[in-house]
Amino acid sequence: MDLQAAKRGRWAVATLFFINGFIMGAWAPQIPLLLPRYQITESTLGLLILLIGVGAVGAMIFTGKLIAAYGAPSMALMFGAMAVPVLPLVVVAPSIATLSPLLIILGAVLGCMDVSMNANAVEVERQLGRAIMSSSHGFWSVGGFAGGSLGGLAVARFGPLEQALGVAAISAVVLMLAARHLWRDPAKLAAMQSERPEKTLIFPRLPGLYLLGIMALLSMIAEGSVLDWAALYLSKALNAPLSRAGLAFAFFAGTMAVMRFVGDRVRLHFGAVRTLRVSGLIAALGILVAGLAPNEVVAIAGFAFAGLGVANMVPILFSAAGNFPGVTPGSGIAAVTTLGYSGILLAPSAIGYAAETIGYRATYMVIAGLLVVVASAAGRAKYADGRAA
Repeated sequence: MDLQAAKRGRWAVATLFFINGFIMGAWAPQIPLLLPRYQITESTLGLLILLIGVGAVGAMIFTGKLIAAYGAPSMALMFGAMAVPVLPLVVVAPSIATLSPLLIILGAVLGCMDVSMNANAVEVERQLGRAIMSSSHGFWSVGGFAGGSLGGLAVARFGPLEQALGVAAISAVVLMLAARHLWRDPAKLAAMQSERPEKTLIFPRLPGLYLLGIMALLSMIAEGSVLDWAALYLSKALNAPLSRAGLAFAFFAGTMAVMRFVGDRVRLHFGAVRTLRVSGLIAALGILVAGLAPNEVVAIAGFAFAGLGVANMVPILFSAAGNFPGVTPGSGIAAVTTLGYSGILLAPSAIGYAAETIGYRATYMVIAGLLVVVASAAGRAKYADGRAA
């Protein structure tokens, strides 16, 4: 009975990954529209994106405690439901003063949902006795691809508000369908209901865990640089029209999805350490090609190739965090995602400044170097082959 429930839970948590990616992907084609709407520069846009990071990182710190008290499935559903109306509200914000707190909320609810669904994926891994993290993140990439590609077309055809309302409606329906099938670990439920629940620290005193977080941060800088800036890079540096500029993230997310669906098998065959090392080098090469591209076609191809490498880096690091000795999955993943998502959500503000100062091409070359650093430190991810294997 528990095994069958865990199998259903495996697909239910994958659905949550899809919704999270779908909303983030739909946000990507909305970003360039902020420049003319509010008459702002790239630096100001970077500061607005920074607010998303402030919301995400500030909220993620406490998610481990919430998961210990209420369970990962309940928290994932709650934050997922809270995320549904935020994108339409962002689109209709009449001023920067109104937009700013909405971006903080957007980052907070999506970030907390991310921690919760990753913690639930680790629980399902343990129940099934096999890794599912890479393929779960694959569903996030499918959502990102759908949100980025279809979202860009929807913005061009119907308008930004209509696109945002459509995303909200789809997300709400899918969340309701997944809710009843999420895996709820009986042992976790018993611990929450007992008088002595699991002890959970907001900041675990484990230096090795934070090294994983720094590696996740560097990995997510690359992901954030494509999500938030690739469309502007193609449109401004390579003169690509908006309808094609959004394809940079769409194809990046698409190749990540393809590789993530085979990532669990790759990791089982080669091990987490070797998979992470090779993945980092592939990602670095793809970002370098995109940064040196003479035209939009080569740039999109470079970002797509980088997606093949980035695909399994974050899932491996999250599995390593969820299986890190001496800490609960929720606390381990909360610590690593708090650092990691400062890469995908905080670093783009620095990327915006760098793009204005040294240019997009040089900025992407620096990001490629950061990915080489992650590849060189791959041995730190050995715990990803622990309990899940």
